[in-house]
Amino acid sequence: MVTREGHERPTAIFAGNDQMAMGVLAAFAELGVKVPGDVSLVGFDDIAGAAYLVPALTTVRQDFVTLGARSIEQLLRMMQGEPASSERIAPELIVRRSTAPPRPSA
Repeated sequence: MVTREGHERPTAIFAGNDQMAMGVLAAFAELGVKVPGDVSLVGFDDIAGAAYLVPALTTVRQDFVTLGARSIEQLLRMMQGEPASSERIAPELIVRRSTAPPRPSA
C-alpha cells in the first residue's frame, strides 16, 4: 500500500514492547490507518490490558520471572567456575486481533 505522500507502507510492525505498540496503535488511529486491515501490529511483553485494546494486541509473552531466576542461577554457577548452560526459555506468541494474514502482492 502506498501512502498519500507516495511512500510504500509496511505490511507489519513489530514494536519493541507493548507500550510502544500502544503508541503506534494510537498514531494509526489518528491517521486513519486500519489495524490489521492496512497493517498488522505486534508488541512484546503481554502487559496487563493488551487483550483489551481495540483491536486486542497480538504480542510475545516472555516469562520474566523464570528468566530472572535462571539468570541468577547462571550467574552463581559461573561465579563458581561452572560452565554456562545453553538452556533457553522460549517466548510464546499470543495471537489476538491486531494481526492478519499477509496481503497478496500487487
